[in-house]
Amino acid sequence: MTEGAVLLGLIVAVGYLVGSIPFGLLLTRAAGLGDIRKIGSGNIGATNVLRTGKRGLAAATLLLDGAKGAAGALIGFAAAGYLGAFWGGLAAVVGHLFPVWLGFRGGKGVATGFGVLIAASPAVGLGAGALWLLIAKFGRRSSVASLSAFLAAPIIAASLHAPWEILALSICIAGLVFIRHEANIRRLFAGTEPRIGEKT
Repeated sequence: MTEGAVLLGLIVAVGYLVGSIPFGLLLTRAAGLGDIRKIGSGNIGATNVLRTGKRGLAAATLLLDGAKGAAGALIGFAAAGYLGAFWGGLAAVVGHLFPVWLGFRGGKGVATGFGVLIAASPAVGLGAGALWLLIAKFGRRSSVASLSAFLAAPIIAASLHAPWEILALSICIAGLVFIRHEANIRRLFAGTEPRIGEKT
């Protein structure tokens, strides 16, 4: 095994472990709200934390989940450039989706995915994030905003002629986000998807 392969393996391991920290669960438990997985949609992300009525906790979850994604990408970039950012960032998202500490049942990767993209390519991440804010403001459905934003991310990357690693990263994260939103997509077609802040 080459030194490069070992380095990328370490980047993946660190990215996964950082990404797998379940901040939504830790914060709600620390606040005395119990297990967030037994509230609302059962998700550990910021949207479900918001359903507890604690906006501060939801905001903290959003920021910390984004920060761990950014950390995975930045650590990878510092060690191996854009290829490292690809593997470290992708591993962080996978860690959030499938955390070893929670039996591989985690969140949906939205905040963590945005954190990765913003760190790896600010123009791509902020562009997709701006689209999320716009759609969430007027549509009031987090899932629609998330799916639209991550669908747009590869288009933004391609239009900006971003490095191939960034384009590949945005495509991979979009695929994972869509997979994890399968139930939301079914509810959207059925007309039963809740709006932001509504209880499920």
